[in-house]
Amino acid sequence: MRKAVLGSIRAALLVAWLLVMTWLGPEASQGGVHALRPAHLRRRLKKATKIEGPIKTIVVLVMENRSFDHMLGWMKKLNPEIDGVIGNESNPLSLSDPHSPRIYFSDTAEFVDPDPGHSFQAIRQQIFGANGLDDGLTPPPMSGFAAQAESILTNLSHKVMSGFRPEVVPIYTALMQEFAICDRWFAANPASTQPNRLFIHSATSHGATSNVRATLEAGYPQRTIFDSIHDAGLSFRVYYQNIPTVLFYKNLRKLRYINNFRPYGTSFKHDAGAGKLANYVVIEQRYFDVLGQAANDDHPSHDVSEGQKLIKEVYEILRASPQWNELLFVITYDEHGGFYDHVPTPVQSVPSPDKIIGPPPFNFTFHRLGVRVPAFFISPWINKGTVLHEPNGPASSSQFEHSSMPATVKKLFNLPSDFLTERDAWAGTFDSLVSERTSPRTDCPEELPSPPWSLRHGSTNDNRTTSEFQQELVELAAAIGAIFGHQQVLNVKEANDFVEDAMSRFMAAGKAALDASMDESTIIKP
Repeated sequence: MRKAVLGSIRAALLVAWLLVMTWLGPEASQGGVHALRPAHLRRRLKKATKIEGPIKTIVVLVMENRSFDHMLGWMKKLNPEIDGVIGNESNPLSLSDPHSPRIYFSDTAEFVDPDPGHSFQAIRQQIFGANGLDDGLTPPPMSGFAAQAESILTNLSHKVMSGFRPEVVPIYTALMQEFAICDRWFAANPASTQPNRLFIHSATSHGATSNVRATLEAGYPQRTIFDSIHDAGLSFRVYYQNIPTVLFYKNLRKLRYINNFRPYGTSFKHDAGAGKLANYVVIEQRYFDVLGQAANDDHPSHDVSEGQKLIKEVYEILRASPQWNELLFVITYDEHGGFYDHVPTPVQSVPSPDKIIGPPPFNFTFHRLGVRVPAFFISPWINKGTVLHEPNGPASSSQFEHSSMPATVKKLFNLPSDFLTERDAWAGTFDSLVSERTSPRTDCPEELPSPPWSLRHGSTNDNRTTSEFQQELVELAAAIGAIFGHQQVLNVKEANDFVEDAMSRFMAAGKAALDASMDESTIIKP
Protein backbone atom coordinates (compact mmCIF):
# COMPACT_ATOMS: atom_id res chain seq x y z
CA MET A 1 0.00 0.00 0.00
CA ARG A 2 2.76 2.43 0.98
CA LYS A 3 4.68 1.68 -2.23
CA ALA A 4 1.56 2.36 -4.28
CA VAL A 5 1.01 5.72 -2.54
CA LEU A 6 4.67 6.71 -3.07
CA GLY A 7 4.42 5.69 -6.70
CA SER A 8 1.33 7.87 -7.16
CA ILE A 9 3.10 10.83 -5.54
CA ARG A 10 6.15 10.41 -7.79
CA ALA A 11 3.93 10.25 -10.88
CA ALA A 12 2.07 13.39 -9.81
CA LEU A 13 5.33 15.24 -9.21
CA LEU A 14 6.64 14.20 -12.64
CA VAL A 15 3.49 15.46 -14.34
CA ALA A 16 3.72 18.75 -12.43
CA TRP A 17 7.38 19.15 -13.43
CA LEU A 18 6.58 18.57 -17.10
CA LEU A 19 3.79 21.14 -16.97
CA VAL A 20 6.11 23.73 -15.42
CA MET A 21 8.81 23.10 -18.06
CA THR A 22 6.23 23.47 -20.84
CA TRP A 23 5.05 26.76 -19.32
CA LEU A 24 8.61 28.12 -19.02
CA GLY A 25 9.29 27.37 -22.66
CA PRO A 26 12.44 26.54 -24.62
CA GLU A 27 14.83 28.68 -22.56
CA ALA A 28 14.28 26.43 -19.57
CA SER A 29 14.46 23.14 -21.44
CA GLN A 30 17.63 24.24 -23.23
CA GLY A 31 19.40 25.34 -20.08
CA GLY A 32 19.36 29.11 -20.54
CA VAL A 33 21.11 31.15 -17.85
CA HIS A 34 18.95 31.39 -14.72
CA ALA A 35 15.99 29.95 -16.65
CA LEU A 36 13.98 29.41 -13.47
CA ARG A 37 14.40 32.88 -12.03
CA PRO A 38 11.22 34.81 -11.12
CA ALA A 39 11.60 37.09 -14.16
CA HIS A 40 11.08 34.05 -16.34
CA LEU A 41 8.25 32.76 -14.19
CA ARG A 42 6.32 35.88 -15.19
CA ARG A 43 6.12 34.72 -18.82
CA ARG A 44 2.66 34.31 -20.22
CA LEU A 45 0.86 31.06 -19.45
CA LYS A 46 0.42 30.21 -23.10
CA LYS A 47 0.85 27.10 -25.16
CA ALA A 48 3.48 27.43 -27.91
CA THR A 49 2.17 27.87 -31.43
CA LYS A 50 2.29 24.61 -33.37
CA ILE A 51 4.47 24.68 -36.50
CA GLU A 52 2.71 22.55 -39.09
CA GLY A 53 5.28 22.30 -41.91
CA PRO A 54 8.68 20.61 -42.12
CA ILE A 55 10.70 23.75 -41.30
CA LYS A 56 11.12 24.18 -37.56
CA THR A 57 14.25 26.36 -37.60
CA ILE A 58 15.13 29.33 -39.84
CA VAL A 59 18.72 30.56 -39.82
CA VAL A 60 19.38 34.07 -41.16
CA LEU A 61 22.72 35.59 -42.18
CA VAL A 62 22.76 39.13 -43.61
CA MET A 63 25.96 40.09 -45.39
CA GLU A 64 27.05 43.62 -46.22
CA ASN A 65 26.95 46.00 -49.17
CA ARG A 66 27.06 44.06 -52.45
CA SER A 67 24.64 43.99 -55.38
CA PHE A 68 23.29 40.91 -57.15
CA ASP A 69 25.20 41.53 -60.39
CA HIS A 70 28.41 42.23 -58.48
CA MET A 71 28.28 38.92 -56.59
CA LEU A 72 26.18 36.63 -58.80
CA GLY A 73 25.67 38.29 -62.19
CA TRP A 74 28.17 36.03 -63.95
CA MET A 75 26.43 32.89 -62.61
CA LYS A 76 24.25 33.24 -65.69
CA LYS A 77 27.07 31.48 -67.58
CA LEU A 78 26.39 28.40 -65.45
CA ASN A 79 22.60 28.67 -65.33
CA PRO A 80 20.95 30.69 -68.14
CA GLU A 81 17.72 30.93 -66.15
CA ILE A 82 19.38 33.43 -63.81
CA ASP A 83 18.73 37.08 -64.67
CA GLY A 84 22.41 37.96 -64.63
CA VAL A 85 24.82 39.72 -66.99
CA ILE A 86 26.17 38.91 -70.43
CA GLY A 87 28.82 41.65 -70.71
CA ASN A 88 27.08 44.31 -72.79
CA GLU A 89 25.76 46.17 -69.72
CA SER A 90 27.25 49.65 -69.34
CA ASN A 91 27.00 53.09 -67.78
CA PRO A 92 28.28 56.45 -69.09
CA LEU A 93 31.28 57.79 -67.25
CA SER A 94 29.71 61.25 -67.30
CA LEU A 95 26.02 62.02 -66.95
CA SER A 96 26.33 65.53 -68.36
CA ASP A 97 28.31 64.72 -71.52
CA PRO A 98 26.18 63.07 -74.24
CA HIS A 99 29.40 61.82 -75.86
CA SER A 100 30.79 60.33 -72.65
CA PRO A 101 32.76 57.09 -72.88
CA ARG A 102 30.95 54.11 -71.37
CA ILE A 103 32.18 51.70 -68.72
CA TYR A 104 31.16 48.11 -69.49
CA PHE A 105 30.46 45.52 -66.82
CA SER A 106 33.48 43.22 -66.38
CA ASP A 107 34.30 39.98 -64.56
CA THR A 108 37.39 41.37 -62.81
CA ALA A 109 36.02 41.97 -59.29
CA GLU A 110 38.38 41.08 -56.47
CA PHE A 111 39.31 43.33 -53.53
CA VAL A 112 37.47 46.67 -53.39
CA ASP A 113 38.84 49.70 -51.57
CA PRO A 114 37.54 52.33 -50.88
CA ASP A 115 33.88 51.84 -50.08
CA PRO A 116 31.65 53.07 -52.97
CA GLY A 117 28.88 55.60 -52.34
CA HIS A 118 25.57 54.29 -50.99
CA SER A 119 23.88 57.21 -49.25
CA PHE A 120 20.24 58.00 -50.06
CA GLN A 121 21.31 60.75 -52.50
CA ALA A 122 24.05 58.60 -54.09
CA ILE A 123 21.57 55.79 -54.67
CA ARG A 124 19.10 58.20 -56.30
CA GLN A 125 21.80 59.20 -58.76
CA GLN A 126 22.78 55.57 -59.41
CA ILE A 127 19.17 54.57 -60.11
CA PHE A 128 17.79 57.59 -61.97
CA GLY A 129 20.90 58.82 -63.73
CA ALA A 130 21.27 62.32 -65.16
CA ASN A 131 19.82 64.57 -62.46
CA GLY A 132 19.68 62.09 -59.63
CA LEU A 133 16.06 62.98 -58.99
CA ASP A 134 13.16 60.63 -58.37
CA ASP A 135 11.27 61.97 -61.39
CA GLY A 136 8.94 59.06 -61.98
CA LEU A 137 10.99 57.32 -64.66
CA THR A 138 9.53 53.84 -65.09
CA PRO A 139 11.53 51.75 -65.25
CA PRO A 140 14.46 53.73 -63.87
CA PRO A 141 17.49 53.57 -66.21
CA MET A 142 20.06 52.35 -63.61
CA SER A 143 22.55 54.53 -65.44
CA GLY A 144 24.36 56.52 -62.76
CA PHE A 145 26.59 53.95 -61.02
CA ALA A 146 29.79 54.70 -62.93
CA ALA A 147 29.48 58.47 -62.75
CA GLN A 148 28.62 58.48 -59.07
CA ALA A 149 31.61 56.26 -58.26
CA GLU A 150 33.94 58.37 -60.40
CA SER A 151 32.87 61.44 -58.41
CA ILE A 152 34.38 59.77 -55.32
CA LEU A 153 37.65 58.49 -56.76
CA THR A 154 39.18 58.20 -60.21
CA ASN A 155 38.74 54.67 -61.63
CA LEU A 156 36.39 53.58 -58.83
CA SER A 157 33.82 53.33 -61.63
CA HIS A 158 35.60 50.23 -62.95
CA LYS A 159 35.23 48.50 -59.58
CA VAL A 160 31.52 49.21 -59.18
CA MET A 161 30.99 48.06 -62.79
CA SER A 162 32.52 44.63 -62.16
CA GLY A 163 31.42 41.25 -60.85
CA PHE A 164 33.00 38.09 -59.47
CA ARG A 165 33.69 35.13 -61.70
CA PRO A 166 31.99 31.99 -60.33
CA GLU A 167 35.31 30.37 -59.48
CA VAL A 168 36.30 33.32 -57.27
CA VAL A 169 33.22 32.82 -55.06
CA PRO A 170 33.04 29.00 -55.06
CA ILE A 171 30.78 28.81 -51.99
CA TYR A 172 28.11 30.79 -53.80
CA THR A 173 28.59 28.76 -56.95
CA ALA A 174 28.03 25.54 -55.01
CA LEU A 175 25.00 26.89 -53.13
CA MET A 176 23.48 28.18 -56.37
CA GLN A 177 23.87 24.76 -57.99
CA GLU A 178 22.75 22.73 -54.97
CA PHE A 179 19.88 24.81 -53.59
CA ALA A 180 18.05 28.03 -54.56
CA ILE A 181 18.75 31.67 -55.31
CA CYS A 182 16.34 34.53 -55.90
CA ASP A 183 17.13 36.91 -58.74
CA ARG A 184 14.37 39.39 -57.80
CA TRP A 185 15.18 40.24 -54.17
CA PHE A 186 15.55 43.96 -53.49
CA ALA A 187 16.77 46.01 -50.58
CA ALA A 188 13.67 47.33 -48.80
CA ASN A 189 14.89 50.91 -48.64
CA PRO A 190 16.97 52.89 -51.20
CA ALA A 191 19.33 53.80 -48.40
CA SER A 192 22.35 52.60 -46.44
CA THR A 193 23.03 49.77 -44.00
CA GLN A 194 20.99 50.28 -40.84
CA PRO A 195 17.77 51.50 -42.54
CA ASN A 196 17.80 48.22 -44.46
CA ARG A 197 18.84 45.97 -41.58
CA LEU A 198 15.94 47.40 -39.60
CA PHE A 199 13.52 46.22 -42.31
CA ILE A 200 14.79 42.64 -42.18
CA HIS A 201 13.35 41.89 -38.76
CA SER A 202 10.65 44.60 -38.44
CA ALA A 203 9.43 45.47 -41.98
CA THR A 204 10.12 49.16 -41.40
CA SER A 205 13.00 51.51 -40.68
CA HIS A 206 10.68 53.72 -38.61
CA GLY A 207 11.31 56.57 -41.04
CA ALA A 208 15.08 56.22 -41.29
CA THR A 209 16.76 56.84 -44.64
CA SER A 210 20.18 57.36 -43.12
CA ASN A 211 21.98 56.25 -40.01
CA VAL A 212 20.75 58.75 -37.41
CA ARG A 213 23.12 58.19 -34.53
CA ALA A 214 20.93 59.61 -31.78
CA THR A 215 18.14 57.18 -32.71
CA LEU A 216 20.58 54.31 -33.14
CA GLU A 217 21.82 54.91 -29.61
CA ALA A 218 18.34 55.23 -28.07
CA GLY A 219 17.09 52.19 -29.96
CA TYR A 220 14.33 51.94 -32.56
CA PRO A 221 10.92 51.43 -30.92
CA GLN A 222 9.02 49.30 -33.45
CA ARG A 223 7.77 45.78 -32.88
CA THR A 224 9.92 43.06 -34.43
CA ILE A 225 9.59 39.48 -35.61
CA PHE A 226 11.51 38.54 -32.45
CA ASP A 227 8.60 39.83 -30.37
CA SER A 228 6.08 37.91 -32.48
CA ILE A 229 8.09 34.71 -32.09
CA HIS A 230 8.44 35.21 -28.33
CA ASP A 231 4.74 35.96 -27.89
CA ALA A 232 3.87 32.76 -29.78
CA GLY A 233 5.85 30.69 -27.29
CA LEU A 234 8.58 29.91 -29.82
CA SER A 235 12.30 30.60 -29.46
CA PHE A 236 14.95 32.76 -31.11
CA ARG A 237 18.65 33.19 -30.61
CA VAL A 238 21.29 35.63 -31.86
CA TYR A 239 24.90 34.46 -32.24
CA TYR A 240 27.26 37.44 -32.33
CA GLN A 241 30.98 37.86 -33.00
CA ASN A 242 31.65 41.53 -32.13
CA ILE A 243 28.33 43.14 -31.32
CA PRO A 244 24.87 42.25 -32.66
CA THR A 245 23.27 44.92 -34.83
CA VAL A 246 19.81 43.72 -33.72
CA LEU A 247 20.45 45.66 -30.51
CA PHE A 248 19.55 48.73 -32.53
CA TYR A 249 15.98 47.57 -31.76
CA LYS A 250 15.12 48.93 -28.33
CA ASN A 251 12.97 45.90 -27.43
CA LEU A 252 15.92 43.55 -27.89
CA ARG A 253 17.70 45.33 -25.02
CA LYS A 254 15.05 44.16 -22.55
CA LEU A 255 15.94 41.74 -19.78
CA ARG A 256 13.51 39.10 -21.06
CA TYR A 257 15.77 38.56 -24.06
CA ILE A 258 19.21 38.48 -22.40
CA ASN A 259 19.51 34.69 -22.70
CA ASN A 260 18.82 34.90 -26.43
CA PHE A 261 22.29 36.31 -27.11
CA ARG A 262 25.25 33.95 -27.34
CA PRO A 263 28.83 34.22 -28.61
CA TYR A 264 29.10 32.62 -32.04
CA GLY A 265 32.53 31.08 -31.49
CA THR A 266 31.74 29.17 -28.32
CA SER A 267 28.05 28.45 -28.77
CA PHE A 268 26.82 28.07 -32.35
CA LYS A 269 28.58 24.84 -33.27
CA HIS A 270 27.81 23.38 -29.84
CA ASP A 271 24.10 24.23 -30.02
CA ALA A 272 23.76 22.99 -33.59
CA GLY A 273 25.57 19.76 -32.80
CA ALA A 274 23.38 19.15 -29.76
CA GLY A 275 20.20 19.77 -31.76
CA LYS A 276 19.38 22.82 -29.65
CA LEU A 277 19.09 25.57 -32.23
CA ALA A 278 16.14 27.88 -31.63
CA ASN A 279 13.25 28.30 -34.05
CA TYR A 280 14.69 31.57 -35.39
CA VAL A 281 18.44 32.00 -35.48
CA VAL A 282 20.35 35.13 -36.48
CA ILE A 283 24.09 34.96 -37.09
CA GLU A 284 26.09 38.17 -36.95
CA GLN A 285 29.57 38.55 -38.39
CA ARG A 286 32.84 40.11 -37.42
CA TYR A 287 32.43 43.71 -38.49
CA PHE A 288 35.97 44.88 -37.70
CA ASP A 289 39.04 43.98 -39.73
CA VAL A 290 41.81 43.36 -37.18
CA LEU A 291 45.04 41.41 -37.35
CA GLY A 292 44.41 37.74 -36.69
CA GLN A 293 40.62 38.15 -36.99
CA ALA A 294 39.71 39.55 -40.37
CA ALA A 295 36.21 40.90 -40.87
CA ASN A 296 33.91 38.40 -42.59
CA ASP A 297 30.86 40.57 -43.42
CA ASP A 298 31.82 41.42 -47.08
CA HIS A 299 31.58 45.18 -46.40
CA PRO A 300 34.18 47.03 -48.52
CA SER A 301 37.05 47.28 -47.86
CA HIS A 302 36.81 43.79 -46.36
CA ASP A 303 37.93 40.64 -48.13
CA VAL A 304 35.08 38.69 -49.73
CA SER A 305 37.04 35.46 -49.31
CA GLU A 306 36.55 35.83 -45.53
CA GLY A 307 32.80 36.00 -46.03
CA GLN A 308 33.00 32.86 -48.15
CA LYS A 309 34.84 31.09 -45.33
CA LEU A 310 32.17 32.10 -42.82
CA ILE A 311 29.32 30.84 -45.01
CA LYS A 312 31.14 27.57 -45.64
CA GLU A 313 31.59 27.14 -41.88
CA VAL A 314 27.97 27.92 -41.05
CA TYR A 315 26.65 25.63 -43.77
CA GLU A 316 28.81 22.69 -42.72
CA ILE A 317 27.84 23.11 -39.06
CA LEU A 318 24.17 23.13 -40.03
CA ARG A 319 24.62 20.19 -42.39
CA ALA A 320 26.08 18.11 -39.53
CA SER A 321 23.31 19.08 -37.10
CA PRO A 322 20.61 16.57 -36.14
CA GLN A 323 18.19 19.43 -36.99
CA TRP A 324 19.30 19.55 -40.65
CA ASN A 325 16.09 18.03 -42.01
CA GLU A 326 14.05 20.75 -40.28
CA LEU A 327 16.21 23.72 -41.32
CA LEU A 328 16.00 26.61 -43.76
CA PHE A 329 19.16 28.73 -44.06
CA VAL A 330 18.69 32.15 -45.68
CA ILE A 331 21.54 34.40 -46.82
CA THR A 332 21.03 37.90 -48.18
CA TYR A 333 22.73 41.32 -48.23
CA ASP A 334 21.50 44.45 -46.49
CA GLU A 335 22.00 46.71 -49.52
CA HIS A 336 23.97 46.97 -52.74
CA GLY A 337 26.81 49.13 -51.42
CA GLY A 338 27.02 51.31 -54.54
CA PHE A 339 27.75 48.40 -56.93
CA TYR A 340 26.01 48.20 -60.29
CA ASP A 341 22.92 46.13 -60.96
CA HIS A 342 21.05 46.09 -64.25
CA VAL A 343 17.55 45.16 -62.99
CA PRO A 344 15.41 48.29 -62.54
CA THR A 345 14.43 49.05 -58.96
CA PRO A 346 10.66 48.83 -58.36
CA VAL A 347 9.35 52.38 -58.08
CA GLN A 348 5.57 51.91 -58.32
CA SER A 349 2.86 50.53 -56.04
CA VAL A 350 5.23 49.96 -53.10
CA PRO A 351 3.34 50.66 -49.85
CA SER A 352 4.70 52.75 -47.02
CA PRO A 353 5.21 50.47 -44.01
CA ASP A 354 3.66 52.79 -41.44
CA LYS A 355 3.03 56.19 -43.10
CA ILE A 356 6.10 57.66 -41.38
CA ILE A 357 7.83 60.16 -43.67
CA GLY A 358 11.60 60.34 -43.79
CA PRO A 359 13.48 63.44 -42.60
CA PRO A 360 14.27 66.57 -44.66
CA PRO A 361 15.53 67.39 -47.20
CA PHE A 362 14.19 64.32 -49.02
CA ASN A 363 10.99 63.65 -47.04
CA PHE A 364 10.92 60.14 -48.45
CA THR A 365 7.56 58.35 -48.38
CA PHE A 366 8.99 54.83 -48.79
CA HIS A 367 7.20 54.38 -52.10
CA ARG A 368 10.06 52.56 -53.85
CA LEU A 369 12.59 49.84 -53.06
CA GLY A 370 16.36 49.69 -53.09
CA VAL A 371 18.71 47.97 -55.54
CA ARG A 372 18.63 44.21 -56.13
CA VAL A 373 20.81 42.10 -53.81
CA PRO A 374 21.71 38.37 -53.59
CA ALA A 375 19.47 35.94 -51.74
CA PHE A 376 20.12 32.22 -51.13
CA PHE A 377 17.81 29.59 -49.67
CA ILE A 378 19.38 26.39 -48.39
CA SER A 379 17.46 23.37 -47.13
CA PRO A 380 17.11 19.65 -47.87
CA TRP A 381 13.50 20.54 -48.79
CA ILE A 382 14.66 22.62 -51.78
CA ASN A 383 15.32 21.12 -55.20
CA LYS A 384 18.73 21.53 -56.81
CA GLY A 385 19.35 24.56 -58.99
CA THR A 386 16.11 26.38 -58.17
CA VAL A 387 15.86 30.00 -59.32
CA LEU A 388 13.14 32.04 -57.66
CA HIS A 389 11.87 34.96 -59.76
CA GLU A 390 9.01 37.33 -58.96
CA PRO A 391 6.50 36.30 -56.28
CA ASN A 392 2.91 35.27 -56.89
CA GLY A 393 1.19 37.82 -54.66
CA PRO A 394 -0.17 38.59 -52.21
CA ALA A 395 -0.67 41.76 -54.34
CA SER A 396 -0.13 42.11 -58.07
CA SER A 397 2.73 44.53 -57.33
CA SER A 398 4.35 42.45 -54.57
CA GLN A 399 8.11 41.96 -54.65
CA PHE A 400 10.68 39.97 -52.75
CA GLU A 401 12.45 42.39 -50.43
CA HIS A 402 13.70 42.39 -46.84
CA SER A 403 10.16 42.49 -45.45
CA SER A 404 9.68 39.09 -47.09
CA MET A 405 11.67 37.68 -44.18
CA PRO A 406 9.17 38.42 -41.37
CA ALA A 407 6.28 37.76 -43.78
CA THR A 408 7.59 34.26 -44.51
CA VAL A 409 8.45 33.53 -40.88
CA LYS A 410 4.86 34.40 -39.99
CA LYS A 411 3.58 31.87 -42.55
CA LEU A 412 6.04 29.05 -41.88
CA PHE A 413 5.68 29.32 -38.10
CA ASN A 414 1.93 29.94 -38.13
CA LEU A 415 2.36 33.04 -35.95
CA PRO A 416 -0.98 34.30 -34.62
CA SER A 417 0.08 37.95 -34.33
CA ASP A 418 -0.72 40.53 -36.99
CA PHE A 419 1.73 41.57 -39.68
CA LEU A 420 4.33 43.99 -38.36
CA THR A 421 3.54 46.72 -40.94
CA GLU A 422 1.84 47.30 -44.28
CA ARG A 423 5.10 46.33 -45.97
CA ASP A 424 5.38 42.72 -44.78
CA ALA A 425 1.65 42.31 -45.46
CA TRP A 426 2.47 43.25 -49.09
CA ALA A 427 5.84 41.54 -49.58
CA GLY A 428 6.19 38.24 -51.42
CA THR A 429 6.92 35.13 -49.36
CA PHE A 430 9.24 32.23 -50.20
CA ASP A 431 7.49 29.45 -48.29
CA SER A 432 6.70 27.71 -51.60
CA LEU A 433 10.36 26.74 -51.88
CA VAL A 434 10.00 24.20 -49.08
CA SER A 435 6.56 22.89 -50.04
CA GLU A 436 7.33 21.18 -53.35
CA ARG A 437 8.87 18.01 -51.94
CA THR A 438 7.27 15.23 -49.92
CA SER A 439 10.54 14.29 -48.23
CA PRO A 440 13.92 15.93 -47.62
CA ARG A 441 16.83 15.34 -49.98
CA THR A 442 19.56 12.93 -48.92
CA ASP A 443 22.17 14.11 -51.44
CA CYS A 444 23.00 17.54 -49.98
CA PRO A 445 26.77 18.00 -49.79
CA GLU A 446 28.33 17.62 -46.36
CA GLU A 447 31.19 19.93 -47.29
CA LEU A 448 31.52 22.90 -49.63
CA PRO A 449 34.58 23.82 -51.74
CA SER A 450 37.44 25.77 -50.22
CA PRO A 451 37.37 29.49 -51.08
CA PRO A 452 40.48 31.47 -52.07
CA TRP A 453 42.70 32.08 -49.09
CA SER A 454 42.65 35.83 -49.70
CA LEU A 455 41.69 38.36 -52.37
CA ARG A 456 43.45 41.15 -50.50
CA HIS A 457 46.86 42.38 -51.60
CA GLY A 458 48.75 42.63 -48.35
CA SER A 459 47.67 42.19 -44.74
CA THR A 460 44.84 43.59 -42.66
CA ASN A 461 45.31 47.21 -41.62
CA ASP A 462 43.56 47.73 -38.30
CA ASN A 463 45.11 51.17 -37.89
CA ARG A 464 42.87 52.64 -40.58
CA THR A 465 40.01 55.00 -39.78
CA THR A 466 36.65 53.38 -39.00
CA SER A 467 33.94 53.31 -41.65
CA GLU A 468 30.58 54.99 -41.14
CA PHE A 469 29.04 51.59 -40.34
CA GLN A 470 31.75 50.77 -37.80
CA GLN A 471 31.35 54.16 -36.13
CA GLU A 472 27.62 53.44 -35.75
CA LEU A 473 28.51 50.21 -33.96
CA VAL A 474 30.78 52.21 -31.65
CA GLU A 475 27.83 54.52 -30.88
CA LEU A 476 25.65 51.47 -30.17
CA ALA A 477 28.33 50.02 -27.92
CA ALA A 478 28.56 53.27 -25.96
CA ALA A 479 24.78 53.16 -25.44
CA ILE A 480 24.43 49.53 -24.31
CA GLY A 481 27.69 49.43 -22.38
CA ALA A 482 27.30 52.84 -20.71
CA ILE A 483 30.87 53.68 -21.71
CA PHE A 484 32.00 57.24 -22.32
CA GLY A 485 34.95 58.39 -24.35
CA HIS A 486 33.81 56.72 -27.58
CA GLN A 487 34.52 59.97 -29.43
CA GLN A 488 38.20 59.18 -28.92
CA VAL A 489 37.95 55.89 -30.83
CA LEU A 490 39.99 56.62 -33.93
CA ASN A 491 40.91 53.38 -35.65
CA VAL A 492 39.52 49.93 -36.36
CA LYS A 493 41.53 48.16 -33.64
CA GLU A 494 40.35 50.60 -30.96
CA ALA A 495 36.77 50.31 -32.20
CA ASN A 496 36.87 46.51 -32.12
CA ASP A 497 38.15 46.47 -28.54
CA PHE A 498 35.62 49.11 -27.50
CA VAL A 499 32.54 47.28 -28.83
CA GLU A 500 33.62 43.89 -27.49
CA ASP A 501 34.17 45.38 -24.05
CA ALA A 502 30.75 47.07 -24.20
CA MET A 503 29.05 43.82 -25.19
CA SER A 504 30.68 42.03 -22.28
CA ARG A 505 29.43 44.76 -19.93
CA PHE A 506 25.92 44.51 -21.38
CA MET A 507 25.76 40.73 -20.92
CA ALA A 508 27.14 40.95 -17.37
CA ALA A 509 24.60 43.63 -16.47
CA GLY A 510 21.80 41.46 -17.82
CA LYS A 511 22.83 38.45 -15.80
CA ALA A 512 23.17 40.60 -12.68
CA ALA A 513 19.65 41.91 -13.28
CA LEU A 514 18.38 38.33 -13.50
CA ASP A 515 20.06 37.51 -10.21
CA ALA A 516 18.31 40.54 -8.71
CA SER A 517 14.94 39.30 -10.07
CA MET A 518 14.31 42.58 -11.88
CA ASP A 519 11.25 42.95 -14.11
CA GLU A 520 11.67 41.30 -17.50
CA SER A 521 10.66 44.51 -19.33
CA THR A 522 13.65 46.37 -17.85
CA ILE A 523 16.03 47.88 -20.41
CA ILE A 524 19.46 46.50 -19.52
CA LYS A 525 21.98 49.15 -18.51
CA PRO A 526 25.36 48.47 -16.89
